[in-house]
Amino acid sequence: MQSPRCCILLLLLYLFLISGTWATMEGTFTLRILHTSTFQNSSFVDSEGLGLLEDIELGSLDKHNMSIHLYQPWVHPNLPLGDWERFEALIKNNLQLFRYMFNAVAKQRDVPYPFVAQGVAGCELYSNRTSRFFASVAYNGQECLSFDTDNATWTLSQDNVVCRYIQTVFRNYHFFDIAEIVFNYICVDDLEIVLRSGGRAALERQEVPVATVFARTPSPHQLLLVCHVTAFYPRPISVAWLRDGQEVPPGSALNTSTVLPNADLTYQLRSILAVAPRDGHSYACRVRHRSLGTRSLLIPWGNSQVLLLTGLVAALLAAVAVAATLLLWLWRHRKHQRMEESESRNSIQLYEI
Repeated sequence: MQSPRCCILLLLLYLFLISGTWATMEGTFTLRILHTSTFQNSSFVDSEGLGLLEDIELGSLDKHNMSIHLYQPWVHPNLPLGDWERFEALIKNNLQLFRYMFNAVAKQRDVPYPFVAQGVAGCELYSNRTSRFFASVAYNGQECLSFDTDNATWTLSQDNVVCRYIQTVFRNYHFFDIAEIVFNYICVDDLEIVLRSGGRAALERQEVPVATVFARTPSPHQLLLVCHVTAFYPRPISVAWLRDGQEVPPGSALNTSTVLPNADLTYQLRSILAVAPRDGHSYACRVRHRSLGTRSLLIPWGNSQVLLLTGLVAALLAAVAVAATLLLWLWRHRKHQRMEESESRNSIQLYEI
């Protein structure tokens, strides 16, 4: 196993080799590398990793052979020669350091196995060619320490033997001080290339939300109106209930879920409003989303639904009336034709006699 100093030398090598060009970009973009390792014992560690550009999965770590699988065709081919290979080496050596630190603290401080360690590192890219590095480490599902970018130091989120040990290692080897510089270069150079070669188009795509309203009756005295909104992208969305055209304020009767992901990289949520059955009010669910522009989706319930149903019934009755009139005309037309044909045959018979 390579020592932390070896990993730092590789980071320095990457820093000097990395290169790229800059062109003005608009907006803020976030690159995140997520990592989870489950330590069963000192020799068996199960590791998983995921790379995200905003909410788009760039690739994942194969826990069986530690190779990186890319999901987006615009990530690798457009990078300068050798940049991806160096970045892949950086990730793998980070993983080695992670395992080294936690196995060392388990051995030196008698930390019991099994346990779970997690890490996140990344950067935000701004339009003025600046970027901000961020990183944190978690132990058994709780944040252990995080990087304070303002003071360029690691701060403890919980004070225990594991977190103090990891903090000491990071400070002694200045590991993430160097990683901060590396990630900033990645943001300014390689990330800008990835955005221009397809990342920006993927992030700026828009999918129109699909909304439906239905009701549930948990008791005879309560009616739950459910507005289900799905298939939208990007994530930000506004969903509100209107009572007689006025927005229902937040309260115990209104319950809106968090935005949840779908398998096709769209999102969904539900907004539930508790009302009294037959309370005489008109309700509608209003949806606002970037893909709709200045328009809104308005899905009615209550009196509006009754009016809609009445309109459908009236339209159906009108269609039946038209069909009946047409059938009556056809019947009279054919009756008249038969009478004319009968009279014609009678005239012919008289003439022959």
